[in-house]
Amino acid sequence: MTDIHNEFESGENSPFTVLVQRIMSAAYDWHNYGKTTIGARSDIENVDISRLQDFYKKYYQPDNAVLVVAGKFDEEKTLSLVNDYFGSIPRPERNLPIMYTVDPIKDGERSVTVRRVGDIQMLMSAYHIPPGSHEDYAPVSVMARILGSNPSGRLYKALVDSKKASSTGAFEFEWKDPGLMFAYAEVLKEKDLEEAKHAMISTFEDMTTNPPTKDEVERAKTEILKQIDLMFNSSERVGLSLSEAIGTGDWRLLFLNRDRVEEVTVEDVQRVAKHYLKSDNRTIGMFIPTQNPLRAEIPSAPDLAALLTDYKGRELVAAGEDFDPSPKNIEERTTRVTLTNGMELALLPKKTRGESVEARMTLRFGDLESLQGKGTAAQMASSLLDKGTSNMSREQIKDKFDQLKANVYIGGGASTVIANISTTKPNLPAVIELVSAILKEASFPEDEFEKLKSERVADIESQRSEPQSIAFNKMQRHTTPYDKNDPRYTDTFDESIEKINNISLEEVKQFYKDFYGASYGTFAIVGDFDKDQIQNLTEELFGDWKNSKPFTRMETKMAIVQSINESIETPDKANAFFISSYNMELDDSHEDYAALVLGNYMLGGGFLNSCLATRIRQKEGLSYGVGSYFNAGTLDPVSSYTAYAIYAPENVEKLEKAYFEEIDKAITEGFSEEEVKAAKSGWLQGKTVTRAQDASLASALNNYLYYKRKLDWDEILERKIESLSAAEVNAAMKRNIDPKRMNVIKAGDFAKSKSE
Repeated sequence: MTDIHNEFESGENSPFTVLVQRIMSAAYDWHNYGKTTIGARSDIENVDISRLQDFYKKYYQPDNAVLVVAGKFDEEKTLSLVNDYFGSIPRPERNLPIMYTVDPIKDGERSVTVRRVGDIQMLMSAYHIPPGSHEDYAPVSVMARILGSNPSGRLYKALVDSKKASSTGAFEFEWKDPGLMFAYAEVLKEKDLEEAKHAMISTFEDMTTNPPTKDEVERAKTEILKQIDLMFNSSERVGLSLSEAIGTGDWRLLFLNRDRVEEVTVEDVQRVAKHYLKSDNRTIGMFIPTQNPLRAEIPSAPDLAALLTDYKGRELVAAGEDFDPSPKNIEERTTRVTLTNGMELALLPKKTRGESVEARMTLRFGDLESLQGKGTAAQMASSLLDKGTSNMSREQIKDKFDQLKANVYIGGGASTVIANISTTKPNLPAVIELVSAILKEASFPEDEFEKLKSERVADIESQRSEPQSIAFNKMQRHTTPYDKNDPRYTDTFDESIEKINNISLEEVKQFYKDFYGASYGTFAIVGDFDKDQIQNLTEELFGDWKNSKPFTRMETKMAIVQSINESIETPDKANAFFISSYNMELDDSHEDYAALVLGNYMLGGGFLNSCLATRIRQKEGLSYGVGSYFNAGTLDPVSSYTAYAIYAPENVEKLEKAYFEEIDKAITEGFSEEEVKAAKSGWLQGKTVTRAQDASLASALNNYLYYKRKLDWDEILERKIESLSAAEVNAAMKRNIDPKRMNVIKAGDFAKSKSE
């Protein structure tokens, strides 16, 4: 499945998620044909415990479960452990029921309108498509990318290029049963939603009469296959992808659908477009009557046993080495180099699965005085870097990264630009060359600048009524009250929009010209690559690129602020958000640092095993998401403790009471030796796992170049953690955690919950 819009993960409050849920309800006849789902909060609140027990006993059985283990492990030992833990579960005596309901052929276009408080218009449509195992699924997935890819997709060109919408996309669900292909567009309030809807529908209809070109099909296939190839380089993603394929019907479908995508032709895409992109097969945000229904029959899943009987996989992906992620081993294998212009380089070559490589680069520029009032220009400049170079368009850049099987993110803030790279050994040199061209030869196209402004404004507008965004913005403005011209100043939503609307392209170009360079940059690469080749290439590409102005780090000082406890009304929002935060004057070299790290891990950082989660989530059922985190400065003595919770607005008083009771308990009663021992084991294992992940390791090495720090610092910290006693942790928590200094922001529809 394609990357879905980031709002899909923002919870039930977002327009995107609401429309997905409502369209699915409207698109299917589940209420008439016996299928049931848990979608509304009332379903969860009113379900009888006996029904939950019956469901558990019926479906939570060995014959209805699959275990996937992916990674480098001892097969014999692992199978033995699996058999020990799961093999002893008794075989169920009952037989699972066979689902007999089938969603009927659609006999007319359906529509749904959602009216809620919000600040952004959203248009969405969905077409019924075949199951993930059907032969039509591969060309449908290619069609979805031809429609939804940015910036080459047809929807992007029809709606964003014409300024009818701020962003567009398309994605499909790969299910065992017939699923849906979605398309969406974000539309600013002042734009005409009907005009955008007409453009979207016209794009679908044009797909049936104006066949995709060979270039469009090949570009879409390259994008899909790139993600599949990169997936094989990550054990975690392999495991997740296999589990998704199993949910579709069989793990081998993961490989079969890859093969089918490779074979998709222009004719295949045209055929599925004509068959599925029919008005009667569509659900959209408005109802449109039709005189001549055009029904589309959705095929059922094929016989998988017959389909996959003779299927054979391909050659194995190259396996990585048995890498020791200890700080000592990492240091012994890491080479650090300083380029001619002062840029620092950390290289850690090692054999990896699929010859994967992770790289992280940071460029630094400016100082507090020179960056005054330039925060928006800096952000816009970094966001426009990959939108075009002196000889490549945005579309060509994206196509090139897809061909190179590379995922690259480039962005930044007031005084930094970062580049995150994921690719493979054969493609790494070409990827670095392309990243160099993007950073050094950015062309800042005017049309892309206008699109970016529209997109940024739409993003901000969509946050105006969201409890989480409002609470975070309020908390950040209160605890870090910088001057308005300081590049670290946190804007209000109105201030952000005003700055974006007023910024000119010339200001952005001038910022790029005045500040960009690699003299103060750092670059870390971890994975399968030729060290000498990449070192020489990096020197060639970046060694003579110097900053025109010096970089001086902006020091951070702890602000002394009056503690607040405020409630903010966000009407018509099902979920409320709680955040508590305050700053401490210490850094990660402080004598209490290790104890505070472990104390927070037990308090809220360990998620399900933490005190906050056990009390608020498991015991009292007040919040699904609750936790805390502790961040300490490295270069300046400023640290912060923050806790958060997502909850129903009517539970606000109970939640806040439970939160402060747990804080008080941690300070007054403290943690036992058993709790500390278990926490140390979990925290230390987590650190080892993190260092075993190349992306995390590359980020750490890149940051440590800037901090003038090596991995022996981690080793020392872990020894400190390991030697901590309960008395030491409790004393540090009591010295530093002060409930009276905590700032609290609660955002939600509290008025409605009180009236009810």
